[in-house]
Amino acid sequence: MAAMLKPLRILLSPSKCPPSRSCSGYVARMRLINQLKEDDSLCANALQNSRVILFHRLAPLLQRTERGTFTPATVSSSDVQLILERLGHDRCLLTESVLVGCSEQNQAQFCLDVGELDQAAVEDECEGNFVELRKSFFLLTAADVPVVAKGQALLRWHQTNRFCSATGQPTHRNQAGSQRVCRSSGTVHYPTMSPVVIVLVSDGKRCLLGRQSSFPRGMYSALAGFCDMGESVEETLCREVAEEVGLEVDSISYSSSQHWPFPHSSFMLGCHASVSSAHTQLDVDHTELEDARWFSLDEITSALQMKSPPRRGDPPVVWLPPKHAIAHRLITEWMERQQSSERGE
Repeated sequence: MAAMLKPLRILLSPSKCPPSRSCSGYVARMRLINQLKEDDSLCANALQNSRVILFHRLAPLLQRTERGTFTPATVSSSDVQLILERLGHDRCLLTESVLVGCSEQNQAQFCLDVGELDQAAVEDECEGNFVELRKSFFLLTAADVPVVAKGQALLRWHQTNRFCSATGQPTHRNQAGSQRVCRSSGTVHYPTMSPVVIVLVSDGKRCLLGRQSSFPRGMYSALAGFCDMGESVEETLCREVAEEVGLEVDSISYSSSQHWPFPHSSFMLGCHASVSSAHTQLDVDHTELEDARWFSLDEITSALQMKSPPRRGDPPVVWLPPKHAIAHRLITEWMERQQSSERGE
């Protein structure tokens, strides 16, 4: 089975490494973030001079730019405290922020959920709107999506892990929000992600997409499934394809990975897989998928041209996950390879 997985492509090519000055800046930022996770006092001081992305019940606050695009609303920590005070809330809520990154100027970046406050009042104060995370993925740039996804995932994890699973006693977070500790047992709990394999299957001329009943109308995506305990990536991929559509995989190649905050922090491992062109008859398990079918290059090219989901009342049309999703990346990679093949490259 392991032999089916082709050598992983180089994830960080030396030829693409930024200049030494940028590399040194990156190293400095990573080390600073690590220090903030390890030192509560240092992190508390950094929080007082930081930028904060606000959430309301896990929906990020977005602002429209002058160009008509959207960006996460980053508010200075001092302004957050003033907003809390004006809305009649304890300024100490700021200390519940979670560390999510560091700017190139070495300014710490945090996220804070203000779900206890009136949503409309906060939106007025910040001149923005809280947008459900899935919808925000269609509005934000590729650079903004990861930090928003990370912030929401950390905030959700803290909201749902207030007690130790071993002792039942309350857990206490560190200042950065990178861990929680059960003081009665000394157990340290860290945020977790569930490994998921997502795969785009091809028969050489077509690619296979499916949809669950929970998907928005008309949306198709690559097949995906959670890794079972003890499984390898290859085993999970082959099992999921067999279970969901009744096909046997011939070969596998790795593409890339991505944190995906749905449903509750998944670690997506993206792969391409091929099946024999002589064995492409689908046997869809309708307890897993509402539908699955093969798509031609022309159909995929057309679907990728849609920049946003169809509006209510529009005629039925096939559309694909947002461009920030790893499924979109897999589909785009397949399309580009098919186009290159047709040109004889």
